Amino acid sequence: MRVLLINVPHPSIGSRIPDDHLPPLGLLAIGGPLIDDGHIVRLIDGEFGPMPTPAIVAEALSFAPDAVMFGHSGSTSGHPVIAVIARAVVIAMPNALIIYGGVFPTYHWRDILTDEPYVTAIVRGEGEETARRLMRALEYGHRLGDIAGIAYRDAGSACATRPAPVIRELDAYRIGWELIDHARYSYWGGLRAVVVQFSRGCPHLCNYCGQRGFWTRWRHRDPIRFAKELARLHRQHGVKVINFADENPTVSKKAWRAFLEALIAENVDLILVGSTRADDIVRDADILHLYKKAGWARFLLGLENTDARTLELIRKGAVTATDRQAIRLMRRHGILSMATWVVGFEEETDRDHWRGLRQLLSYDPDQIQMLYVTPHRWTPYFRLATNRRVIQTDKRRWDYKHQVLATRHMPPWRVLLWFKFTEMVLQCRPSAICRVLFHRDAGLRHAMRWYTQMGRRVWPHEILGFLRDRRQKNGPTVAEFWGAPQDGEEESMSAARPEVRPDARDAA
Repeated sequence: MRVLLINVPHPSIGSRIPDDHLPPLGLLAIGGPLIDDGHIVRLIDGEFGPMPTPAIVAEALSFAPDAVMFGHSGSTSGHPVIAVIARAVVIAMPNALIIYGGVFPTYHWRDILTDEPYVTAIVRGEGEETARRLMRALEYGHRLGDIAGIAYRDAGSACATRPAPVIRELDAYRIGWELIDHARYSYWGGLRAVVVQFSRGCPHLCNYCGQRGFWTRWRHRDPIRFAKELARLHRQHGVKVINFADENPTVSKKAWRAFLEALIAENVDLILVGSTRADDIVRDADILHLYKKAGWARFLLGLENTDARTLELIRKGAVTATDRQAIRLMRRHGILSMATWVVGFEEETDRDHWRGLRQLLSYDPDQIQMLYVTPHRWTPYFRLATNRRVIQTDKRRWDYKHQVLATRHMPPWRVLLWFKFTEMVLQCRPSAICRVLFHRDAGLRHAMRWYTQMGRRVWPHEILGFLRDRRQKNGPTVAEFWGAPQDGEEESMSAARPEVRPDARDAA
């Protein structure tokens, strides 16, 4: 079969600001196994431009696919764009099969199959093996009900099959790197870049995050094979920056150390960036020199909040002393820290925002990423927020960078002022400016200047976007807006397969 993968343009205004683009890892992960099965596969990356819908449809027509597969890292915010483009593709090619995968369709399959009749089937959960089986069934006319991990229509009604087994051997499926032109993708200020995953899932229970529900259990790739793949990307394609999509790649110290040592042995000049937990950094204080030697330049640390009641509410399982210690350890080893800070867990007051700002200043991170809490259906936080009021009903704005929930004690404009004021104070304090201008490591100095420059360009667009956005004064509750999940829609993808946690967080 001729299979077309489409990465749709991101709906956010801010996506038009940075000059850098990263490849769509999810679609490439599906593409590799499909190529190996003998399908003719092509990728259209609509992020470049970004491409308008007619251009995407015209390029799709020139390929004449049997099936078109959609996915988007933006999930909820990307869905309205996918819906528009998929509808246009079907109008142009009525016989094309439309396959949709990702986090949003995994948990909203019933709504999609009910409202969007042109969607043939939905891949729920991990897609590599499920997509292979689905395409084989569509090609040979087999029964879709026999395929685990999908949703489809049976006699006109939306239905879902049993969850697919978790992929235990992540190295069994390769990434379809040949689908992209590496010269087009960059990060870190124009350096050739890719997105990778060492691991999937997370053993922690933070209720605003859907990692545990979607991936079901933490697993990792073979450390040595993974290091060799990164080295090969560098040597064969000139890749310089490796952006880890993992939520928490450092869960197993044993596996992580094996990867670091294997990558050091490859002797390649790479820049590694990604996310982890502060307590893992503190745990690994004795091997942080290996992090640096392997090429780690920056970690995003999910601090989220410092209020004790809020941390208990979101089940973060972290303490502020550990967060502060992690940032200091990273600075001592020449690794940048980017702290994430989430606004809106509780209905904050001015005093709460002021206390949070002071706490952030005491942490003294190198960079800050401010986000708004967003109650997606696949997170446990959705249940806690069901009675809160929605002020932003445009689903394209459900991307963590726009206010979507009302705050009882503060109007949206004042929440925005605190949000932007916190960003400004953290990035403009003297110590931060000195690091940007005079950091002794030229590479890190370049990175901080690039991030600062990008922030200056995004800032006015976010403020203007706030002024242009329409918000509801007395909007629906979260439950009214999304509707209560029906049977099978809110369940973890791990139903019938219990969590297997690493033994003492050190299993290989």
